[in-house]
Amino acid sequence: MRILDRYILRSFLEPFALCVIGFLGILIIFDLNDNLSDFIVGGATIRKIGIYYAHQIPHFILLCMPVGLLLALLYSLSKLSRSNEIISMLTAGRSVPRLLIPLFIFCAGVAVFCGWLNYELAPRAEAARKEDIGRIRFGEAEVEKYRLVVGHLAMDRLTHRLWFAGVSRPNVNILDHVHITQLDEAGQPVARWYAQEAFYDGRTQRWLLNRGRQVCYDASGNVSGTIEDWSQGYGPETSRAFSRWSETPFRIASSRMDSERLSVPELREYLASNADFPVPQLAPFRTHLQHRWALPFTCFAVAFIAAPLGIVYSRRAVLASVAASILIFFVFLFTMFFFLALGKGNHVSPMVAAWTPNAILLAVGSYLLYLRSTNREAFKISFRKK
Repeated sequence: MRILDRYILRSFLEPFALCVIGFLGILIIFDLNDNLSDFIVGGATIRKIGIYYAHQIPHFILLCMPVGLLLALLYSLSKLSRSNEIISMLTAGRSVPRLLIPLFIFCAGVAVFCGWLNYELAPRAEAARKEDIGRIRFGEAEVEKYRLVVGHLAMDRLTHRLWFAGVSRPNVNILDHVHITQLDEAGQPVARWYAQEAFYDGRTQRWLLNRGRQVCYDASGNVSGTIEDWSQGYGPETSRAFSRWSETPFRIASSRMDSERLSVPELREYLASNADFPVPQLAPFRTHLQHRWALPFTCFAVAFIAAPLGIVYSRRAVLASVAASILIFFVFLFTMFFFLALGKGNHVSPMVAAWTPNAILLAVGSYLLYLRSTNREAFKISFRKK
């Protein structure tokens, strides 16, 4: 990297660090204000509060990065412009795109970093927030109760099996007080299993029903045949293995999952496990899977807006450029949420919903960069009467 590139990057890094740290501080203060009563009631220690904010920091950073990049680029480039350093660099033979290359490379690195955060850490912040607040207020024992899902009912369309679990736990392959009903094509019960506990062995991919019984039904819905009962006694005779059932605990629990709180691996697993679901039901999950990758790219696209508008050749144009950059960014946020809603409603494809706002932002920024590099004006704001 040449001396001039290092100088431009160094001029940008200081305001960028201040912007990110400042926005992080503001978010933490607002969050602390919202949860202060819970911390006081629960007698939270510094360690518990630190764990809580360690889980929230990835999400906060993801929110701060685009705005921090926007303001830092505007400040650093406008400062270089006001001191006529940009003009000196241009007269030395450098073009506007060449001056901005180190900044674009840095923004691309920030986008990769945000993509890593948005892959798994940031989406889990909301679930971690509820658990951490519950742990502070009620203790670890109550949090375990809070994790329980009581009375969960799920229907598997592929196998026509209806699952009811009296108690289930997220990320645990055990269901308590289980009723499993096998239905025919007409929706009539064929067989039913009752068990105190259902355990799924992921290694062998089979279900074990402990202390249960099986009941079969005829076409009229009456009990037919022998009722098999293995609810009494001790040892292996109190379990029955079912190796041909394709359902997994994740697939059964997926009917209650929120697409906004799932990480990339969880979204992929959901879509693979529920590929038979109707397209409108899968649309929010497919849209958010694309959005997980598109959101970090905003950090790179926003540089194409801020960089050309931050370079001004007169002091009067600084305020107009800053106002235009902020306006474009907020219009982009509105467009992003608008297309995200369209994608979740299955009105447009997930790819279009997630990437169209970034494509528009990048196209507008590229046009502004072309105008700036050729010394043309895209618009002119004047407060003087003609």
